[in-house]
Amino acid sequence: AIDAHPGSAELFSSLGIALVRQGRGDEARSAWLAAIEGGASDAPRARLELGILAWDAGERDAAYEHFTDLVRVYNASPDLAADGLTAVGMGLARLGQRDPSRYREALRVLDEAVAADPGDPEPRVQAGLLFLDRYQSGDAASELEAVLRTNPVHPEALLGMARRAYFDGSSEALDVTLRSLETNPNLADARVFLAVLHLELGRHAEAVEQAERALAIDPGYLPALAVLAAERHLRGDVSGYAEYRDRAMALNPSYGDFFNLAAELSVRRRLYRDAVRLAGEAVRVDPESWRGHGILGVNRLRVGEIDAGRGSLEAAFLGDPFNPWYKNTLDLLDVLDVYETVPTGRFRSVLSPEQAGVLSLYLPDLAEEAFESLAVRYGFRPETPVRVEVFARHADFSVRTIGLAGFGALGVSFGGVIAMNSPSAREPGTFNWGSTLWHELSHTFTLGMTEHRIPRWFTEGLAVLDERKARPGWGDDVGPDFLIAWKTGRLFSVGELNTGFVRPRYPQQVGHSYLQASLVCELIEEEEGLDTILAMLDGYRQGWSGERVFREVLSTDMAAFDARFRSWLESRFAGPLAALPAPDREDTESEAYPGDAESSSLRDFPHELATGRRLMAAGRIEEARATLERAKSLFPGYAGLDAPGWYLALIHHEAGDDAAAVRELEALAAINEKHLPANLLLVDLYTGLGRPPDAAAALERLHWIAPLDLERHRHLADIYEGLGEWRAEVRERAAVVALDPVDRADALYRLALAHDRAGDPGAARRQVLRALEVAPHFTEAQDLLLDLRARPEHDEGGAK
Repeated sequence: AIDAHPGSAELFSSLGIALVRQGRGDEARSAWLAAIEGGASDAPRARLELGILAWDAGERDAAYEHFTDLVRVYNASPDLAADGLTAVGMGLARLGQRDPSRYREALRVLDEAVAADPGDPEPRVQAGLLFLDRYQSGDAASELEAVLRTNPVHPEALLGMARRAYFDGSSEALDVTLRSLETNPNLADARVFLAVLHLELGRHAEAVEQAERALAIDPGYLPALAVLAAERHLRGDVSGYAEYRDRAMALNPSYGDFFNLAAELSVRRRLYRDAVRLAGEAVRVDPESWRGHGILGVNRLRVGEIDAGRGSLEAAFLGDPFNPWYKNTLDLLDVLDVYETVPTGRFRSVLSPEQAGVLSLYLPDLAEEAFESLAVRYGFRPETPVRVEVFARHADFSVRTIGLAGFGALGVSFGGVIAMNSPSAREPGTFNWGSTLWHELSHTFTLGMTEHRIPRWFTEGLAVLDERKARPGWGDDVGPDFLIAWKTGRLFSVGELNTGFVRPRYPQQVGHSYLQASLVCELIEEEEGLDTILAMLDGYRQGWSGERVFREVLSTDMAAFDARFRSWLESRFAGPLAALPAPDREDTESEAYPGDAESSSLRDFPHELATGRRLMAAGRIEEARATLERAKSLFPGYAGLDAPGWYLALIHHEAGDDAAAVRELEALAAINEKHLPANLLLVDLYTGLGRPPDAAAALERLHWIAPLDLERHRHLADIYEGLGEWRAEVRERAAVVALDPVDRADALYRLALAHDRAGDPGAARRQVLRALEVAPHFTEAQDLLLDLRARPEHDEGGAK
């Protein structure tokens, strides 16, 4: 076309874009200069591309000069066409790297471009991408969807929607990326994005293929080199990583995102110290890499470098004040500043000041017990002290974990740092904070043993299994929803199990993946032994792939093991599986009762359970009891809040048969770690039946479900006093004091008495003095103090 129309300078701009997308930068530069010198109407786009070319070569000052020239063009040319306005908007967005106020100007100019030519998709695509870069997913979707309504296969708009899906945590990201490549197989950005998605799922071969296809399009495409380097890094290929690093730095010595990508992918594999090192490299080569400063700051916090992490985050937020992760995390650090650090043995517990007094009575002992138990199990001891942060608000825990509110987990282990919810962060009865601590400490062990190379499914499966071994009822168990998901084919194979954690297809799949992974680990340990588990951990430590671990340790491949697992699970849960509805039928809402004309099969657990509940509500108690007994026989291991055993316990209790009610409740408590109502009712029934040791055991279980109830601690203290369990009484009296009772003087006095009975008169004297500070005329406290002082051992030395 240029040969036929040598005077058409605009053609040189188009030629330059075509050339640069193939990595022919020098030729592209010549074409754009020709467009500018020829006075092309789209000269602003040529100038923009020259700036981007300089940027990608690490020539930042030259790039900023080109972008600033675009602003001058805009100010001097009030009648710029849509393509010129789009170029100005994109240039302003680049200037935002040094001046964040430019981002708003960029969006305003892009809006002008849309108004100048509503049919041009480019300004809307660029506005959508800019919104996404500024963390505004909804606005990004509005712009990109407007383009796709006109052209449903626009490749750049589809890629933008894929990135938006990824930003939102949607599993659609991969499919939408593939759609963009159907339109333009040579879209290098899409190839690299697809490669990153594959790497996150552990699909190394697929990731390498996509990155290499991007390099075939553009041999100097920096993001593709970064993906290939990250893949080598994740495999532990030091020389391969260095080769790609050197190639990238030769092309652009200030390309910080080369290291940022490897750092972020390291985080996905829980390689937090690697992320710190790599992000440090990013900010070294590019001090203006706010992304690098942010990654560095967040991961310094994850490895326990709190002050250094704060400094990095402050630098990141200064350069990128729109980033909610940086802002939220800095605010969280202000919260942590007022938390109390309780050093005990191998742990440093970081607790809210309102709850430290209570939780510190229980957490350190459980943590030490878990540490010793796991050390024996795994033959390994991680570095200590382990920092355990317990957040009184779930939003704070969520920010600590992912930088935003809304994270659904209960706890997370970064290795030597654990963050988790405190009992107040969730509704009582929704989780067990004791088993959560045990679970996260299990991660600390398996991460340490494998140098953080253990795959997500394996560390989670072992952690749930370790919970089950810790206490009766701890660790989630299989329920109807999991087995229905299994029957309907919604769960992943063992070889793809990581996907269930990273890209779930339905809301419950993450929880189901925890259960499935724990069952896989249970099968391996049950049939192959603990030594096989340890050998698998060692294989992952050496950097083996999952396929190699299964081949060399289990002498099988993934497909064969998956078939074995399916057979094992279906045999183990044969009864419940047979009693659950077929995949194409959900019959639980029928109003029919057993014996009625429309009654369903009596081998249908959900129907029997729902029918039993309706019969109870209708006052048909004997029929309800028989129906619920049938439901329980169909799925005896189900112990949810709506389990048949719970309703049977209520029926027995109402009928005055408390012994039968206790049997049902004990069965529930032995399976369900967080069944609050069952344990509360057990306390009352044991007390009424004159079984104080059993009532104490139920109250102890409640400590791990809802430990912030003052009256329950007082009740347990009274039981221990009656049983002569003096040290346990001291703990419970201390909990009462920590929960700030109305009659604080009396609580302190009773704590002093407990210390005295436990053989610690010095502690008793200190507590009774505290009681008298509150109530100087408290006669019983005065008498106790006089009695303590009258003893030969009242001095501090003898009071130890």
